Amino acid sequence: MSYDLVVIGTGPGGYVCAIRAAQLGLKVAVVEKNKTFGGTCLNIGCIPSKALLYASEMFEAAAHEFAPLGIVTPPPQLDWAAMSKHRDDTVASNVSGVAFLFKKNKVDSVIGTGRLKGAGSVEVTAEDGTVTTLDTKAIVIATGSSVTPLPGVTIDEKTIVSSTGALVLDGVPKTMVVIGAGVIGLELGSVWRRLGAEVTVIEYLDRILPGMDAETAKQFQRIQAKQGITFHLGQKVSGVTLKPEGSNERGATVSFAPADGGDAQTIDADVVLVAIGRRPNTDGLGCDDAGVAMDRGRVVIDDHFATNVAGIYAIGDVVRGPMLAHKAEDEGIAVAEILAGQAGHVNYAAIPSVVYTMPEVASVGATEEDLTAAGVAYKVGKFPYTANGRARATRHPDGFVKVLADAETDRVLGVHMISSVAGELIQEATLLMEFGGSSEDLARTCHAHPTMSEAVKEAAMAVEKRAIHI
Repeated sequence: MSYDLVVIGTGPGGYVCAIRAAQLGLKVAVVEKNKTFGGTCLNIGCIPSKALLYASEMFEAAAHEFAPLGIVTPPPQLDWAAMSKHRDDTVASNVSGVAFLFKKNKVDSVIGTGRLKGAGSVEVTAEDGTVTTLDTKAIVIATGSSVTPLPGVTIDEKTIVSSTGALVLDGVPKTMVVIGAGVIGLELGSVWRRLGAEVTVIEYLDRILPGMDAETAKQFQRIQAKQGITFHLGQKVSGVTLKPEGSNERGATVSFAPADGGDAQTIDADVVLVAIGRRPNTDGLGCDDAGVAMDRGRVVIDDHFATNVAGIYAIGDVVRGPMLAHKAEDEGIAVAEILAGQAGHVNYAAIPSVVYTMPEVASVGATEEDLTAAGVAYKVGKFPYTANGRARATRHPDGFVKVLADAETDRVLGVHMISSVAGELIQEATLLMEFGGSSEDLARTCHAHPTMSEAVKEAAMAVEKRAIHI
């Protein structure tokens, strides 16, 4: 078969790219190595984790939040089988939705492992060994990422697990150690803490959520500690050892010591979650044979997503920038439009990031640390949720909103927040920044009362020290 475009990978970047290209009149095929579409995000990442985050949040609310509202119920009991079914049903619905969209947009799908055979050719090897060659004018690499292993530690997805295994444990462990205080570790750690596990987080750096605004991360750590998560920061894990078979104890022992030197210590856990990051899926793709330039496992692209080989493009987790599904989606749309002769573009200064715990953490744009390092003069406006009427009414007073604006032009350069609905509120800031808005623009925009979004307006007003409710 001959195509205008072949997309390798059907995660958020790949499937969105394929659909948009088909909408624009291109003849498109996708190559997927797994039996279901959607990549890590829909199958074993974003979607199932959010299903469990919500379910565990409701479980904890039933146990601790109903009584103060005057709702008297018996203590809730966990039905892990039913909660797991909710997770699986959510995944199945999303995955089948992608399959439907491919059919609707006349996108051909080829199941098998794709490999570049140079510009204009993709070789696909099916599970039974059958090889199919697809001829195409353009190729988009959208193969996503996978879990970064911890050297010397073998993940068995039962006792020592990655994010994949942490989603499908047989039941609630009594104790869990999470190695890595990034987004994935904190989200999944919060799921199991709510369901009853004692959770300890070990992080190599001296802070959680690397790359996020430092003040925001510090306050969020205090909130998580108050909820019951124990943190060991600035610690290097030297090994994880399974308990001997036949012993009376299950689980593993984690050995760690201060990253800058010092005495080692150990901690036992029923389950150990390794969550130290993700790495691009480029092994076996044939990039070297095809002559595609690489940089530490990532595909090198220009400002139009093109590699150094004519007709081969790349998007998502395999290229520079944050490993976020929505970033990959925007890149997929942009490259599809470029291939169709339009002007696709992604504004990397306005890509939001969210941690889906309770409360949520969200940010967009530059942090204070970024601006200081760049020598940019800026003003700060902050507003706490303890002063927000809706937050009090819903018993979610933790957190704040912080707006960073250019000291000279007042253009908003970054927004950071902790809130029960931060993942939704951050879109207001993202839209403002996409249109080059100022803190005054936001401050003078009427917000409904009482809402959590009023804190965003008040933070913008605070840039010029004119917040009303503090």
